[in-house]
Amino acid sequence: MDKIVGFGETMAGYDVPVLNEREVRAAAGILFFFALVSFLNSWLMGNFRLTRIFVIAFLIDFTIRVFINPRYSPSMILGRFAVRNQAPEWVGAPQKRFAWAIGWALAVTMLWLIVLNNVVGPINLIVCATCLTLMFFESAFGICLACKIYNALPHRQAQHCPGGVCEVASRHDSQRMGLVHATIVAAFVGVIGFVGARFFPPAEAIAAAPAPGPSAAADDGKCAPPDWAVAMGHAEMWKLHNNCK
Repeated sequence: MDKIVGFGETMAGYDVPVLNEREVRAAAGILFFFALVSFLNSWLMGNFRLTRIFVIAFLIDFTIRVFINPRYSPSMILGRFAVRNQAPEWVGAPQKRFAWAIGWALAVTMLWLIVLNNVVGPINLIVCATCLTLMFFESAFGICLACKIYNALPHRQAQHCPGGVCEVASRHDSQRMGLVHATIVAAFVGVIGFVGARFFPPAEAIAAAPAPGPSAAADDGKCAPPDWAVAMGHAEMWKLHNNCK
């Protein structure tokens, strides 16, 4: 019978407990999606309700991961289901536990700030952006940024990393990049920038155009930016998003 409390799987040929990297990345992608939705809802609409709900869900999920067993984490269960037909890629569990402990600490910080004390402002966005960055790199590239901190600690060295990056290896010719590839990316960014500037002007430019009259929102006194928007220097953007300019 599976252990209720534990961390990682014991596999033949691995000298440390391991986790299925495919499940880990799928779970990170699931959390990233919901985190991004709640973050944008707070940033663009000034509504922190979804963020508060997500913080509680995130904290419960990571508490189960770190202190009980990743096998019973809801996001890991969903990730396991999503990649159930893919061959496992086993990676070292110790560095993942360290990384997830950082995520758990960030979740506790957000719980104290936004859920318990209703503190809204730049500090929340910084913590949220940190979480989003960590989850994005994990899900999109298979890069565990917090694991790099783990490697920098005394007497710590990650083993069995995704893609074999812990072992010294030379790149295959198909992985090498040069001036041609850099030029293609630069040209692509330049073309997209030109198209955006030429055919899709910024919202500020549209707002600056003469309007037929004051908006309805301005007439009924709903254009006063909330305190959180003023505190974070977001007052003018808030007005723009709420048709007050």
